[in-house]
Amino acid sequence: MLSPSPNSSKKAFSRVALVGKYQAAGIEKRLNDLSKLLRGLGCEVFLEAATAQHLGLQEFSIKTADDFAGAIDLVVVLGGDGTILGIGRQLAGNDVPLVGINMGRLGYMTDIPIQSVQVILPKILAGEYEADTRTLLDAVVIRNGVEINHALALNDVVVNRSGISGMVELAVHVNGSFMYNQRSDGLIVSTPTGSTAYALSAGGPILHPRVAGILLAPIAPHSLSNRPIVLPEDSLTIIEVVDGREVIINFDMQSQTDLQTGDRIEVRQSQKTITLLHPRSHSDYKTLREKLHWNEYPSTF
Repeated sequence: MLSPSPNSSKKAFSRVALVGKYQAAGIEKRLNDLSKLLRGLGCEVFLEAATAQHLGLQEFSIKTADDFAGAIDLVVVLGGDGTILGIGRQLAGNDVPLVGINMGRLGYMTDIPIQSVQVILPKILAGEYEADTRTLLDAVVIRNGVEINHALALNDVVVNRSGISGMVELAVHVNGSFMYNQRSDGLIVSTPTGSTAYALSAGGPILHPRVAGILLAPIAPHSLSNRPIVLPEDSLTIIEVVDGREVIINFDMQSQTDLQTGDRIEVRQSQKTITLLHPRSHSDYKTLREKLHWNEYPSTF
């Protein structure tokens, strides 16, 4: 985990890459404003290649995400949690921290409002931040003994039916022990980060990001006794497709693979992590309270 150091922060974060949600209105101006701010703070600024390609921006120096390791000190992501998920999977294990700036709606990971970036971002560059390490899932899809897909997920790995097909039947083993045959709309395997995403809507618990565990949450199970369960971080979960039509597997709901009866999915915690940098005032509980609209009462502390 990175340690803040006010005396060395300019050197540590001298090369900054910008990643933007290119579908967002006004993103070009936002990126240019960020670039001007960062250059004024003595940073060398680059634009991530896919962002540049979609927006047609040519006034930036360009780098692909694959080239960030060793060449970029900090990635500033302008968009939402989905943008963080996409670039986070690409940078996992590369020891390049990310800062998330939201474009209007508070995110669980993009916790810096765009209206506050002129104040907060210089403080982070000056070493005033909290480093937050997030785990990922490593998933392998095997068909007839052959690996057909291998992917990472920062939020979740989801095996589910298509919108028009019936229930799927899945056999689940954990660390070699049979857990259950489940008939349902699907199964979510989630990191603590993903516990506030799809797993939450499926009735799963919220896990603090520092909890070392993997969450299994069934989606609309036929048997109400199939409940969410939190497994140890070193668990190997094997999911076999026993029956079902049009079954798919999603990785962070951003990429997918079609599955067939007999396919096996092996899911474990990845050895790769990502690091998010938050302002010193960051509170996971404050984010949950604001995002989930929990009631607020005057503090007596």
